[in-house]
Amino acid sequence: MNNQIRTYRMAQEHGYRVDPSIPVIGYTEMVTNEMCVSHSHPRGQLIYATRGVMNVVVGNHIWVVNPLQGLWLPGGVEHQVTFQKDVNYYSVFIDPSAMAGLPEKSFSFDIPMFLKQLVFKIISFGVEGDLTPPQHRIISVFLDELALIEPSATFLPTTNHERLQKVVELIMEDIASKNTIDYYAELSFMSSRTLSRLFIKELGMNFSEWRTRLKLLEAIKRLSEKQSIKEIAFNLGYENTSAFIYMFKKHLGKTPSNYILEDENESERMIA
Repeated sequence: MNNQIRTYRMAQEHGYRVDPSIPVIGYTEMVTNEMCVSHSHPRGQLIYATRGVMNVVVGNHIWVVNPLQGLWLPGGVEHQVTFQKDVNYYSVFIDPSAMAGLPEKSFSFDIPMFLKQLVFKIISFGVEGDLTPPQHRIISVFLDELALIEPSATFLPTTNHERLQKVVELIMEDIASKNTIDYYAELSFMSSRTLSRLFIKELGMNFSEWRTRLKLLEAIKRLSEKQSIKEIAFNLGYENTSAFIYMFKKHLGKTPSNYILEDENESERMIA
């Protein structure tokens, strides 16, 4: 099996098409092990997948987007998307003329079923315009719903700060490590207090919070790959599954088992 990541460009052209007569353009495709290299376009974009996981990088933020979530990107925001394994990808591109009232920052969000159905409906409209009055009304409802979305906590801030970036990379390379902030401070030739201040200043959270967020996103990715909860807990460095389940529920409000069940139920509804 070939797991090499290839460059993906298929849907980008829709983002550059500025035409107020076509306020939204829907697109869907099955994508396997591909990367949409860093780019920006005038249209805003809603990204969603009914199957698989996408890694999205915007500036110093990384999002792991699973089938329970969508990702919002305002127009003009540079971003990179990596499609891991098989991803059933859906996207809606919003013309600049229709962006009034929509969020001005990028974020992931828990996508409601109603919004998903609107995405699927818009994709059925095609990309050539000539929209009917009922289609215009559906688009208006879609834009109203999109204006109501709120950020979820499933993102990981990163940094361009040279010394902190090296620490971040070391942690990401050995996600199960139990090394303390003192260990990484010594490796970086700075005091623990200085490194602690850098985490808060550059990443908006302390060392422990950032590492927990990293493990949470890695757990979501591994759950989507059907790894067992016991295996995930071990690979993330937890002493036992109970500690891992506690962390997961504390941050996402549900256990890993319930998270998997909700994901599977979503997939079954999409197939039905």
